[in-house]
Amino acid sequence: MKLDEVREILEAEVLVGTDIHTIEVNMACGADLMSDVLAFAKSGSLLLTGLTNPQVVRTAEMADASAICFVRGKKPPGETLQMAMRGNIPLLTTGLPMFESCGRLYEKGLGRGSGWDEGE
Repeated sequence: MKLDEVREILEAEVLVGTDIHTIEVNMACGADLMSDVLAFAKSGSLLLTGLTNPQVVRTAEMADASAICFVRGKKPPGETLQMAMRGNIPLLTTGLPMFESCGRLYEKGLGRGSGWDEGE
């Protein structure tokens, strides 16, 4: 699924990134514990989170995430925006809660990848 389609589904605003129509998202990972992201997210994931600190961008880079979407209308501080720009990590924000965001994406066919429930 293209990131632009994700933006439409989540009624999201793009904060950082201009090429969202070309970026592919393979799965969604909704988490506020960055250790869970590192343990379970796959390359090409969309990270959905309520955290807005720069550590989220660092974690997304380490996990090779395609993009980050902040839920509940959260907007990151300037330091986070700058770090995402430098790392070429698109940032979006949606007013939807995490549960509904994940549900909408799942309903539209964005899988969560194998291993999440199995603890792989």
